Amino acid sequence: MSRHDAQPEQFIRWKLVFWIFTLASVLSAAPAQKKPASAAAFAQEKGKLNILLDGKSVGHEEFEIESSGGGWVAKGASTLQTPDGKSSKVNGTLTLQPDGSPIRYDWTAQADKTNGAHILFTNGVAKITLEMQGARPFEQDLSFTSPMIVVLDNNLYHQYAVLARLYDWSRRGSQTFAVLIPQELTPGTINVDWAGALNAGGKTYEGLKVTTSDLEVILYLDSNRKLMRLEVPAAKVAVIRE
Repeated sequence: MSRHDAQPEQFIRWKLVFWIFTLASVLSAAPAQKKPASAAAFAQEKGKLNILLDGKSVGHEEFEIESSGGGWVAKGASTLQTPDGKSSKVNGTLTLQPDGSPIRYDWTAQADKTNGAHILFTNGVAKITLEMQGARPFEQDLSFTSPMIVVLDNNLYHQYAVLARLYDWSRRGSQTFAVLIPQELTPGTINVDWAGALNAGGKTYEGLKVTTSDLEVILYLDSNRKLMRLEVPAAKVAVIRE
């Protein structure tokens, strides 16, 4: 998928630890299937995730999903160690309708500079205001074929727990979702399929397989469909709930 030529030069140069995982360059351009506007199966929860690269811990993420005003708010904060030993922090807050469609997303990232964005979602359009340190705010609109847009941002893995709640477990099978990666200003689609029973660490989980044209992410869920583990085999990344 091509990048947007209107991005400021600072944003093109600035990357947020792609050595861990990003979907930005591999999202499919196929249209997403529209889903009915019914309430999603969300539940309040909080937790901490250990982020492993090739078996070594490189960061942690704390997150919480809570009800708010009839809808839901999913927020998380991750701290990562970059290959040169520096620390990088990312915060994201996603406000959702009862059916799981997004209302607003705000993120900030602290590395060499502090950057962030505010995104408002209206009728399948994401209105983005990007704020990069040392640069004027940059605005851009991205359009989708459906208001049901999944936000999967760089290095905020709790958002896969939200995706697992949006998956229609009553019919299972292969389901397609429109996706936005806010830190990359990248839209696209992903496919989510039921993976049956999976084993890890001596325990059995229910699995979901998230795929693009050339990348696969495996989600491990407990009996309450809480995200307990995430693996990206090709990148040797594992994210484990503590």
